[in-house]
Amino acid sequence: MLNISDIIETINMIREENLDIRTVTMGISLIDCAGDDVKSVCSRIYDKITKNAERLVPVCNDIEKQYGIPIVNRRVAVTPVSLIGGRFSPDDYIKIAHTLDEAADAVGINFIGGYGALVQKGCTKGDDALIESIPYALAETGKVCSSVNVASTKAGINVDAIRKMGEVIKKTAELTAGEGSFGCAKIVVFANVPEDNPFMAGAFHGVSEPETAINVGVSGPGTVASAIRRAGNCGLTELAETVKRTAFKITRVGQLVASEASTRLGVPSGIVDLSLAPTPAVGDSVAVILENMGLERCGCPGTTAALALLNDAVKKGGVMASSHVGGLSGAFIPVSEDAGMIAAAKSGALTLEKLEAMTAVCSVGLDMIAIPGDTDVYTICGIIADEISIGVANTKTTAVRLIPAVGRKVGDEINFGGLFGSAPVMSVNRLSPEGFISRGGRIPAPIHSLKN
Repeated sequence: MLNISDIIETINMIREENLDIRTVTMGISLIDCAGDDVKSVCSRIYDKITKNAERLVPVCNDIEKQYGIPIVNRRVAVTPVSLIGGRFSPDDYIKIAHTLDEAADAVGINFIGGYGALVQKGCTKGDDALIESIPYALAETGKVCSSVNVASTKAGINVDAIRKMGEVIKKTAELTAGEGSFGCAKIVVFANVPEDNPFMAGAFHGVSEPETAINVGVSGPGTVASAIRRAGNCGLTELAETVKRTAFKITRVGQLVASEASTRLGVPSGIVDLSLAPTPAVGDSVAVILENMGLERCGCPGTTAALALLNDAVKKGGVMASSHVGGLSGAFIPVSEDAGMIAAAKSGALTLEKLEAMTAVCSVGLDMIAIPGDTDVYTICGIIADEISIGVANTKTTAVRLIPAVGRKVGDEINFGGLFGSAPVMSVNRLSPEGFISRGGRIPAPIHSLKN
């Protein structure tokens, strides 16, 4: 049972160290909304979302006021839309995207995820149609987010799907060029995608999930950074213990909010995602945590080792605070959303190649990275393939959220505002992987996938 006294000591974290609940996300199954007529399907989708999520925002507001715990986002995640529209055309899928957007507006949430497909082993006609529609759907809506899983350790890597997603990202950048190609910030390409992730843009409600569920994502980089500063010049084992203790306290706050939201909404409690999700606010940064550990600048030699220590300690501390930890759970390194990462990228200390190395030991992957707008599709595909391979080989979730900013070059900066922050345009290797990507097909699953 939860004891309110468990969170008393977190009051200073909330007031002084940017501790918050990053998101309360309601998962909603849309399987029973499937059908042959797109108008009827859209009507069922709208009704189901608005009925199930109508109290989500008011309940989160009440919890926020009662406990004094900031809840930054209220979100909804739905069944991957390609699974409910197998016979639809790209234009039909766009109509569904508009319906999702309208439902999100009606219930007052920040974002709605699930406009995506699971194609790690191949694409159905419905998957192909949905993927083709993504650029237009995201350009024409404000709150809809898309994710496509192109690989898994069990299935291998669908390079044909990666090529399609490279084209989707490029087209989305062009269609939203007037907004700094912001549409790309709402697309994630995954390997080993979790079905209960509450964070956007990758959230969806998996087919093995219940009818509805409440998943909570915590935050707290500023709290961890402060704890490390207070620990002083201690050994690495003690440093890890400091992070573990802090992660436990942060996750207990998330568990409290998850339990309260579940009870008040009458919806099953899903998981607590204990990821350290940074913001552009000064001090609320994973990069600053690493620098507080003793790095001169995030990106210097030793960064990957420091991040490995941090990620492991966060998981060990958080998993003791909740019986159901899930989602992504670890340390996020989104460049545009982390003030320390932005500074490191601007200074040249943090490169795309170093970020890729760091993703081998942290959560997610190459996240919110702006690259020159003239980067060709094959280079984008190669970057995706490299990152996805790390996830498949290491049996972990990895993802890519790239923003090829139209009309921008290396050294420029794009300001997205809010939690999305500002992205310095980073350089990419201009040597082409076209010959490799053009071979198509699938990269077979690694030998360690054979565990039966």
